[in-house]
Amino acid sequence: MVTTRQGIRVLGPGDVEEFLRLVDRDPVVNVFAAHRARTTHLQPRWLGGEVWGRYAGGELVAACHVAANLVPVEAGAEDAVAFAEHAQHRIRSVSTIVGPRVAVDTFWEEVRGRWGRAREVRAGQPHLEIRTAPHVAPDPAVRRTTRGDLDALYPACVAMYTEEVGVSPERGGGADLYRARVSQLVARGWSFARFDDRGRVVFKAEVACATEHAAQVQGVWVAPEHRGTGLAAAGMAAVVAAVRADVAPVVSLYVNDWNTAARRTYERVGFVETARFTTVMM
Repeated sequence: MVTTRQGIRVLGPGDVEEFLRLVDRDPVVNVFAAHRARTTHLQPRWLGGEVWGRYAGGELVAACHVAANLVPVEAGAEDAVAFAEHAQHRIRSVSTIVGPRVAVDTFWEEVRGRWGRAREVRAGQPHLEIRTAPHVAPDPAVRRTTRGDLDALYPACVAMYTEEVGVSPERGGGADLYRARVSQLVARGWSFARFDDRGRVVFKAEVACATEHAAQVQGVWVAPEHRGTGLAAAGMAAVVAAVRADVAPVVSLYVNDWNTAARRTYERVGFVETARFTTVMM
């Protein structure tokens, strides 16, 4: 019989400290899970889902964030199989599975027969980190965005999302929710952009989540007509410098393995690979 200290159970507010000790085994790779725990206190109504914990010998050994994103935390292959078995008995609510490659690949192999065909599987995505000042000069024209920038910024965010994910974030009436998310990042000081002399966004990036240990960057985008001009490297250098000064000492991101141009840009800035992720988009 599964007890609260053996097997898998849903974690709650009383488990936050134990969960944070687990994610702190790798606070950069696990920054998303740590951020969610600190901002929701593992309350299901704020999570929009659940966090499952796997116990062995009375200790929390792995976890799994299960909301719109399913994210394994400190999970090996055996943990991923156990989480997949647990998931088989529940209605699928997730649209994306993302995290360290071994755990995601194993989980997906176990559930794919029941959950159906993935829209896309992006395996072997390099997870990159930078812990130092950027290696190239920051672009002085890149700045934090403000509420007054939203009308110019929002279309660039939609363009980036659509290009990266393959579907518009406005699909199915999602425009209001997505605009609210962009507004939230602006309000937090987590949105950065460079504008041309006509007020159009030519480079942008956001901090998706952060803790005192690390900040994860997402949504890096250069307007098509400005690609190949060096804006991305200088822009990312500006983002890294600002984030390390005001948000967290380590900046991370993950990138598609096939995106050689982006990988070269991040390498120029000073990012180094520390892990591999897989993303499964449903």
